[in-house]
Amino acid sequence: MNDQLAQQLVNFLGVAVLLCPAALLAILGVWSLLGLRLSERVISRLTQAFVIAGLLAAVGILAVMLVSGRRRLTLPLGDWIVLPNLAGGEDHPFHFTFTFVFDRLSVPFVILSFLLVGTIGAFATKYLHREPGYARFFLLYAIFLVGMVVSSLAGTIETLFTGWELVGLSSALLVGFFHERASPVQNGLRVWSVYRMADAAFLIATVMLHHLTSSGDFTKLMGAKPWPEGAADISSSTALVVGLLLLVAAAGKSALVPFSGWLPRAMEGPTPSSAIFYGALSVHLGAFLLLRVSPLLERSVILCACVVALGAVSAAFGALAARVQCDVKSALAFASLTQVGIIVVEIGLGFRYLPLVHIMGHACLRSLQLLRAPTLLRDYHDLENAIGGRLPRRPAVWQRLAPEHFRGRIYRLALERGYWDTLLANSIVRPFKRFFRWCDALEGRWTRFLAGAESREADRPDFVGSVADDL
Repeated sequence: MNDQLAQQLVNFLGVAVLLCPAALLAILGVWSLLGLRLSERVISRLTQAFVIAGLLAAVGILAVMLVSGRRRLTLPLGDWIVLPNLAGGEDHPFHFTFTFVFDRLSVPFVILSFLLVGTIGAFATKYLHREPGYARFFLLYAIFLVGMVVSSLAGTIETLFTGWELVGLSSALLVGFFHERASPVQNGLRVWSVYRMADAAFLIATVMLHHLTSSGDFTKLMGAKPWPEGAADISSSTALVVGLLLLVAAAGKSALVPFSGWLPRAMEGPTPSSAIFYGALSVHLGAFLLLRVSPLLERSVILCACVVALGAVSAAFGALAARVQCDVKSALAFASLTQVGIIVVEIGLGFRYLPLVHIMGHACLRSLQLLRAPTLLRDYHDLENAIGGRLPRRPAVWQRLAPEHFRGRIYRLALERGYWDTLLANSIVRPFKRFFRWCDALEGRWTRFLAGAESREADRPDFVGSVADDL
């Protein structure tokens, strides 16, 4: 197969991969905006049809790449914004483009996304049967699928950021899916606030990379060779600063330390969304980002050491916290954190294909565990009722060897989930709340001054912070 034919096939199949989730979102979204109601069967059939079509198109792209021997094929959608530089020259204008790339990293990840989304979507059609928010769930589910496809195939950092935001938005909204209760709404806001901090770091890193190359194209940022053979042409000090910002973004999205506190809160959402988000795909998106920018990591030994250290600490914390959870979904969520931490360590040590295979295997396993968890608990209860007692459990080796006071401290640390929520609240949330309340008070005084009011009763911003207090 010649290169021209391979590119034509990839253009056709690539458009199909992108249009299938976008068409599903458009149909469900327009129907919802018009106030019309689709039956559960129609929504289920539409979801299955578009997911299967997208999966077949992605597998077709993989086949074209294997037959043609091409390791990277691109699908550019043109320059959306082109601005000249501030000096007035036009040699290096600012480009804002949407480009999609098909390589050894993006194609397996997008196939995994379609496969797991389709599987869990089929489960959700039965699990949410007669649920009042059935259509709303699948609408948010379609937003998530679009975000995952765009993030997986992103050829520019702007495209990746767009998909990143869609994934975060759908995740937070599905955490608060049961909005008639206060707890899901508060926990959804907590997830969204952590995502905002991670997105801010991602956005700053994007702006810095744009200043380096005047565009966000990964071929210019990470080298012209196909992944993972690219080499970033920047200094080690710049790579360290940008890499640390991207590491913060990855930590927020994947619930690494110190952002791990939102992970058990996200279990307020329905079981299908918990399985696909925090067991399979969304929790691995931070590791995917680190894999995509792996040539940047190689430019700084200090940055690689930070990646390894963060992954190791997160893995150890996840292993401890998973052992003391009182519900199975939170235990599986922290178990996912353990594996994601190990994956991050592998990336920091310089492995590329090993963490990719690890992501795919772990995503499939954790999805199965989260979907199987309710019936597994029932099976355990049946066994315990049959034998008339608890199932025997042998203590671990370290539990038999460690002193009792040491085990008590470790247990308390794990039970309090590392105190990460308290540390974030004291160091970040409360200072921001005080600052915003001070700004609100100044705005109130200035408004009353302009209006000629003399009363000072409204100096205190009593109306601010009810939601912030819940966070």
